[in-house]
Amino acid sequence: QVQLVQSGGGSVQAGESLRLSCAASGYTSSSDCTGWFRQVSGKEREGVAVIDSDGSTRYADSVKGRFTISQDNAKNILYLQMNSLKPEDTAMSYCAAESESGSCLQPWYNYWGQGTQVTVSS
Repeated sequence: QVQLVQSGGGSVQAGESLRLSCAASGYTSSSDCTGWFRQVSGKEREGVAVIDSDGSTRYADSVKGRFTISQDNAKNILYLQMNSLKPEDTAMSYCAAESESGSCLQPWYNYWGQGTQVTVSS
């Protein structure tokens, strides 16, 4: 059974940093997309940062230069380092694995973490 367990997140002031972690169990594929998404109440879930099947990374324009996605393949953990946080980054964040879409930044994945809240105040 595949499980993605998230940790990290919380409440910070604008300009501060947070790191999200996503530990995967029962899932070891390195040939699929994995990534981070976020969702604000009443809006669609959007892709934030992903690692493509070839190992390349892609980011939403809104987070380029501020967020970094990485993974520890030995420990099967996905990370999202978020720097220079802004109030508009406030959202519920989710990690995901195994995309069903041809585009990794689209939120069509088979497996999702439980979600963690990121709140940035001005």
